[in-house]
Amino acid sequence: MSSSRTTENTYEAQNDQRLDELHSKIRTLRGVTTDIYDDAERQHLTLDDTGNAFSSLSTSLSQSSRRAAQAFGLSGAGGVRQMRIIMYIVGSVLALWLVWKTKGIWW
Repeated sequence: MSSSRTTENTYEAQNDQRLDELHSKIRTLRGVTTDIYDDAERQHLTLDDTGNAFSSLSTSLSQSSRRAAQAFGLSGAGGVRQMRIIMYIVGSVLALWLVWKTKGIWW
């Protein structure tokens, strides 16, 4: 009887030791899982912030483009059209070229 009692105590001690090891592994696994979750949340927030920054940049760029178009009269009814601006630029370059060529004749 004492031999079977000793064997039972030995098995019980081994079971307790294995249970402690398993509990330790579970705690480690839980810590790793928590770290992974925290890292995923941080990355999610970073991606949200980056998306918001790009949206803000896009809105700002769109507004700047619209203001520039209004300033140059490229948009809106009754404004100077793009072709008219191109013709003004070509005409002024041609006029400057003519003045430069005629300058050589007069001087």
